[in-house]
Amino acid sequence: MTFIFNHPLIKDKLTRIRKIETESTKFRDNVKEIAQLMTYEVTKHLSLMNINIETPITKTTGFKLADKIVLIPILRAGLGMVDGLKELIPSASIGHIGIFRNEQTALPQEYYCKMPQTLHNGIAIILDPMLATGGSINKAVDVIKTYKPKEINLICLVAAPEGLKKVEEKHPDANIFVAALDEHLNENYYIVPGLGDAGDRLFGTK
Repeated sequence: MTFIFNHPLIKDKLTRIRKIETESTKFRDNVKEIAQLMTYEVTKHLSLMNINIETPITKTTGFKLADKIVLIPILRAGLGMVDGLKELIPSASIGHIGIFRNEQTALPQEYYCKMPQTLHNGIAIILDPMLATGGSINKAVDVIKTYKPKEINLICLVAAPEGLKKVEEKHPDANIFVAALDEHLNENYYIVPGLGDAGDRLFGTK
């Protein structure tokens, strides 16, 4: 399943981070807020379990998330989205995966992976601001599937049609949530109009 957002708050905040003059602090703040807004749609199908609680007035039945949630940022840009989701899902665990493109083979290669035990039969939420060629995300999903989660969700801020198609074709069982579907990839594999290099803009490294 692929879900493309059409929400006025998300469109407003996306415009802010697209602007070349937006400084790193404002860029980070808006990335976090967009991720939070997207979380409502991503999590609306999650299962609940009943729990007995006591309010200041009486005893009643409340609810608690039934599944273990694991947030998995793709290093490094995905780190900018973690806090937004963690604030809404404080019980979530966090895994990390690092992927780079091998210069000899031009293929994505994993260089770091650390996952919590709760990923097995849990709900994986992969975080990456950019879905460009789809290579890194497809590799991340390949690795995460070896942990046998119950479900895999992917949250991206902007996506190129070419990369989105590749992920849909290779992992049709993953749920993909995209804040904006952009026009295309340019000759340097940047998303157009995009927002530049999300990692550099998040951490002020350029």
